[in-house]
Amino acid sequence: MGTKKNFFKENRRFYNGLLLVIFTATLFFITIYKIEKDKLDLKLGDIAPMDIRATKELEDVYTTERLKKEAAEKVEPRYRIHPSVQMGMKTQIKDFLDTTRDIKAIENLSINRKAEQLMESQSLGLSNNDVLTALRMDYKTLNNLENNLFDLINQIMGNGIRETDIDYEKTNLESTFESLEMTEAEKQLGLALMLATIKPNEYIDVVETQRKQKEEADKIELVILKENEIIAPQGSRIGERELDLIRESGLLREDNKVPVVTILGIVILISLILVIIIGYIYYYNREILYNNRLLIILIITLAVILISKELYNISPYIMPIGTAALLVSILIDPRLGFVINIFLSFYLGFLLKLDGSISTMYIVSGSIASLLAIKQDQRYNILISGFIIGITNLLSLGSYGLALNVAGLESFSQGGYSFLNGVISSILALGSLPLWENVFSVLTTIKLLELSNPNQPLLKRLLLEAPGTYHHSILVGNLAESAAESVSANPLLARVGAYYHDIGKTVRPFYFAENQFGIENPHDKLQPMQSTEIITSHTTDGISLGKDEKLPKEILDIIEQHHGDTLVAYFYHKARELNKDIDISADEFRYRGRKPQTKEAAIVMLADSSEAAVRSIKDINKEKIEDMVRKVVKGKLNDGQLDECDITLKEIEIVIDSFVKVLTGIYHDRIEYPKSEEKSEA
Repeated sequence: MGTKKNFFKENRRFYNGLLLVIFTATLFFITIYKIEKDKLDLKLGDIAPMDIRATKELEDVYTTERLKKEAAEKVEPRYRIHPSVQMGMKTQIKDFLDTTRDIKAIENLSINRKAEQLMESQSLGLSNNDVLTALRMDYKTLNNLENNLFDLINQIMGNGIRETDIDYEKTNLESTFESLEMTEAEKQLGLALMLATIKPNEYIDVVETQRKQKEEADKIELVILKENEIIAPQGSRIGERELDLIRESGLLREDNKVPVVTILGIVILISLILVIIIGYIYYYNREILYNNRLLIILIITLAVILISKELYNISPYIMPIGTAALLVSILIDPRLGFVINIFLSFYLGFLLKLDGSISTMYIVSGSIASLLAIKQDQRYNILISGFIIGITNLLSLGSYGLALNVAGLESFSQGGYSFLNGVISSILALGSLPLWENVFSVLTTIKLLELSNPNQPLLKRLLLEAPGTYHHSILVGNLAESAAESVSANPLLARVGAYYHDIGKTVRPFYFAENQFGIENPHDKLQPMQSTEIITSHTTDGISLGKDEKLPKEILDIIEQHHGDTLVAYFYHKARELNKDIDISADEFRYRGRKPQTKEAAIVMLADSSEAAVRSIKDINKEKIEDMVRKVVKGKLNDGQLDECDITLKEIEIVIDSFVKVLTGIYHDRIEYPKSEEKSEA
């Protein structure tokens, strides 16, 4: 087991090392392209390193064609009514009614036989009732119905029916027939005939539409690019249009060599920055080097750099550096979020040659964002953080200008963009947070708090179907949270894991003692092995329910591990009493889960068993509570249930003290009210 784990760690370190190499190379190339912005050694697909301007008046053929295409696409399709559809409807109805008249005229045939003949001859999909209705009508009624239907067809089809409107017209027919002065039989048959024959009769006139599109496209005049007008803005991708215009302007160069000195300087600078970041991670967040959190950091950092380069063309005040600070702080660690913010502020300041006031703004506001992320307990609080970041931006720019007596906040647009920066940063963080949580299986504080909501489907089901288990889970959650906080584990994870640890009991709630309110114990009618199967299956049932509801892996692990491979002692001993002559293996009466792998899972296991055991004490007091808790914990230790997690004996003692304190508060002595008071209150 240990060898396999070390093998995984070594491979993860290799993969993360490879990611760092790729990230460093990406940063290097981004920086090279930006620094070499004055050298227009461009080709298709490159990024414009600067605002490239026309040196003379040019014909912009590509833009002209694009505008013509857009003008043509804006033309509404032209439609034409096809009279043949209307005639076809009339012909089908007339043929049916003529056939009806002919069959009605046949003597010596019963009405049912005539209906069979008419059903065989008609192809409109009419029902047997519709056919019988037609046969029972006299000739005059049939003639009147035919005339009325023809008039209705002329009225409806004359305006044209498009394919998209056919369902509406069919629905409208029902209300139309309700308003006509006809017998119910005529209405029924008429509606059936109309629904069976109505079809769209208004179709796109391709020739006329194309003619109109050409007419609108011809109205577009040739686009002329004036001298000194921008061909390709900084950061945009070079396409065929830009390349041709640059070539016509005489700006395209063939020599694209980058000086060795420039390459060397960029490599050293990026390497120094990354050494600082990786060094920080190694000493303060070393576990990141062994999991996928490093990939998250690199993707967020790279994404913010690329987005910032694009938004820089709008305004240098609107780059969402705060997004990286918020996301890294929420997903991983606020201190690391602070470090990443410093890196991005410095790197983008160097890359884009930002003014000192702007770099200061990003450093200050990003640092505030990292601090705000520490106590994020609701998703909407991220938006509130965005407004605070925006206000911080305004204060930073203003104070910078006042302190150095230089331009800080020069215009209303700068102020607006700097405030909008905070809003955009928070929106990007809030919008992408579920992506990081789900794709990379990151369990955030916000996600845990959402899972602790009693309105969550599984918790609501637990409350309604297994109220005793629900109450037990809440108590276990309180125990686990208090104990986890005492030993520097994750108290929120322990509490939420405890809430869900017994959700599998909702499958067979009445087989568990806490849900047996005034009913016969169903285990009395079962064999010990059958009872054991039912009892132990609540962990696997819980995992299945949790997966269906997409619970995080950490919660599923607690569900699986909260009993480990504990012996179901009661039914084991019962089986031995019933089968004294048979050697019964204890392994058959054990849970089939893994032993706790984390402190949180171990704490939930101990809290679960302790709460259940203490609940069974009669004449309860603090001494009995402590004795029972120690007995439970000692049993788990002796059974080897805590051998695979990193909880120490010292921490276990702290956990016991925490359990006793909380349980004493729950099961404290009650005041016995005097009888006279009870009577007066009654």
